[in-house]
Parts: sequence; C-alpha cells; structure tokens
Amino acid sequence: MASNKRCLLWDWTNTDGPGHKGVPWAMDKVDFKGPMSSVCNWNTWVPPELKDRAPFRPMVRLEAQLSGGEWQNIEKSKAPIILFFNEPERAGISPQHAAEIWRTKMLPLRQHKGKKLVSPSCASDPKGREWINDFMHRVADHPPDFLGLHYYGTDAEAAIKYMESMHKRHPKQQVMVTEIASISRNYHDVVQFTVKLANWMDKTPWVFEYAFFGCMRQVADAFVSPEAQLMRPDGQFTALMNKLMHEVPMKM
Repeated sequence: MASNKRCLLWDWTNTDGPGHKGVPWAMDKVDFKGPMSSVCNWNTWVPPELKDRAPFRPMVRLEAQLSGGEWQNIEKSKAPIILFFNEPERAGISPQHAAEIWRTKMLPLRQHKGKKLVSPSCASDPKGREWINDFMHRVADHPPDFLGLHYYGTDAEAAIKYMESMHKRHPKQQVMVTEIASISRNYHDVVQFTVKLANWMDKTPWVFEYAFFGCMRQVADAFVSPEAQLMRPDGQFTALMNKLMHEVPMKM
C-alpha cells in the first residue's frame, strides 16, 4: 500500500524569527521521499528551511490574513492548494460572514489563479459541525474543492465514523484532515489511534491528505497530549514522528 497523503504540521516557532531561536535544521531530517509529502505551518509564509522540498499549504487562518503582507503572500503564492480559516467557530466568525469573504477574497484565487480551495476546518464538536454545514450550504453555488476537518479524541472508531458522516453529508468534496491526534495520556493508546487512523486514511480514496498534530517543541496547550508530540524540546523527532515518516502501512 503506497501512500503520500501525510502533511507535516510544522510549527511556526521551528523557524528562526525575531526574538526567538528556531530549529530550522530539523527540517533537513524530514524524509520527503516517503509518505510525508506536504507542509503546513498555519501561516501564509513559507518556512525558508523547506527549500522547495515539498509542496507548501498556505493558510488564511483568520481575518488577520486577509490584508497587508499576509494577503500579498497568498496572492503571490505558487502553492496549488490554499486553506481557508482554522476553527472560525471559536473565533467569533459566523458562517454568513465567512461565506461573504469566500466569495470576495477566496473564489478569485480559483477563478484567476487556478488555486484549489479548502473549506474552513472546524472542530468535530456539535458547534463545529453545525458551523461547517451552514457554511457549505451558503457556498453551494461555488463550493470548496476540499472539505477541511479536524478531529481530536481517543477513539479511532469514533473518528472514522465522524469522517464518514461528514463525507456522506458533503460527498462531492475530497476530505483534507488538516489536524488530527489522540488526546490520550497513554503512549500505547496514542500509537494505536495513530496507526489505525493513518492506515484507514491511506486506503480511503476520498481522503486526499491528513496531518497529525503536531511537530513542535512545546505542547501547544493542556488539551492536546504530550504523548502525541512529534518533536522533542531539543528539536529532535519523537518515535511517533519517525513512524509517520517511514511506515506504510504503520505498525504497532
């Protein structure tokens, strides 16, 4: 079973920047000849350490990216796929407002530049599900090319059922799982979740791409699991990251 569906979630703090020292050298250790085939950093700017070794997935994360230098990055981007809004339902953005922005800002990228567009990626809770279903209804005349989804939990079967239900509701779009991870604090359970989901997504034809959270030195918040980290505090990769980089199918 060949697969090149895995996207690397490369935290922006891994890149050297004003006031902070990154670990850009770690990108040199990423194997892009296997299943890891694209990179996203939740931003519009390309990590310079990527050095064109894999496609970059720029993201219009929230409204701040719709103007100024951030928007110029999007308009000048050579990337074929653009991601739109990251959990907007938690940022006070209504589906109606997002649909207006979709028409005025995002659609011209497809119409004039040939970009493929990803819908907003919402959380899998009822609020997120309601938001994205409302948005998809509002843009039905010019729908996204891909349906963006997030999933965090401990039950792999529940994750599969969620993705199947969302695909059944929106069958015309391939799915991009732009964030997924186990939140279990037990490492064995995290690996089990990751292995089952990666192997299922690899063989599921309507899943275009998926990204396990996340390659960063510090745990993002108290919600995500330290056991699911893909990078250590010193910038070295964890065993789980090495499995994701090299194993197809993944093994326990």
